[in-house]
Amino acid sequence: MTAPLAGYVILDLTHVLAGPFCTMSLSDMGAQIIKVEAPRTGDDTRTFPPFKDGKSAYFAALNHGKKSIALNLKGDEDRAIFERLLGRADVIVENFRPGVMERLGYGWQDLHAAFPRLVYGAVSGFGHSGPDSKRPAYDMVVQARGGVMSITGEKNREPVRVGASIGDIVAGMFLSQGILAALLDRDRSGVGRKIDVSMLDSQLAILEHAVALTTVTGKAPGPSGARHPSVTPFETFHASDGLFVIAAGNDRLFEKLCIALNLPISDDPRFATNPARCEHARLLKRLIEAVTLDNTRAYWISRLTAAGIPTGPIQTVDQVLKDPQIIARNMVVDVLDKNGRQAYKAAGNPIKMSDAPDPTTRGPAPDLDGNRGEILRWLEQG
Repeated sequence: MTAPLAGYVILDLTHVLAGPFCTMSLSDMGAQIIKVEAPRTGDDTRTFPPFKDGKSAYFAALNHGKKSIALNLKGDEDRAIFERLLGRADVIVENFRPGVMERLGYGWQDLHAAFPRLVYGAVSGFGHSGPDSKRPAYDMVVQARGGVMSITGEKNREPVRVGASIGDIVAGMFLSQGILAALLDRDRSGVGRKIDVSMLDSQLAILEHAVALTTVTGKAPGPSGARHPSVTPFETFHASDGLFVIAAGNDRLFEKLCIALNLPISDDPRFATNPARCEHARLLKRLIEAVTLDNTRAYWISRLTAAGIPTGPIQTVDQVLKDPQIIARNMVVDVLDKNGRQAYKAAGNPIKMSDAPDPTTRGPAPDLDGNRGEILRWLEQG
């Protein structure tokens, strides 16, 4: 079996999260990632806790299997090495503030003229155009400005940040999609393209129901807790020992739910259709919980699953890492150290592809400049 991106070389100038997440995904599909880092300091996440044996597990989770070379792109000797790397690369990825690469002499126009086949991927807070393009941003800034925080949290409470850094992660996902499309086009046309992904744009792109509600009703939705504002019942419910999830996403599933709960209300005009159920969502929740409070979460999850109703527990991360379905899908992998021993656990590759390898381990996270000799020998081999 051959990994789909085997043979592609990606120069990774990114740091922290959005860019490294993108290149990690491409690495999982077989691309060779050469991480170009600043001398002495390297990627900021090398200093992020938690640490194991003096090294950042956060950094390792995003950079396993990559190779590192430290280059000062303002120094002639290192620039010469970098330009040799550019001549061998298929893709360059950066997440500097717009203008930085141009000041170094490596902006899109310069690189495209010198290396016309090179695909250029850029991710930044606000993109490479618009009045705020040069403003700095982190995940929480774009979650807030992009509207995600305004719909996250409990009703009539202060907005909250989504627990995962989706401002960065979603932008990294969109960037990887753009790079793959540009590589496909490059392999047909012989000409590379620039991909410009904004973290702010990416937040708007995932707002789905919130955009639809706002544009149709003229009123922006607020936080709705665990409840979906456009589908009912689609939220958390109390059992005798805590919360679990029911997601009856259409009328047929709601009928099945009523049968499983022995709750004869599927023909009630207040609940017979999804729009009616949304209008009477609070009443419906009370009626359902009057039944579910009489037994445990495990009981109801088993009963509803048997009836074909989407349901499930609310798991903590340690429980997710032991979930039999997660384990069966090879979604928890070992990150090895340089001696081939297990050093960390990390999330596996969620893209399962026929006739492509899905290894249970990942190569070690690189030490800063730890692959300089190997990379220079590779360049010499030409």
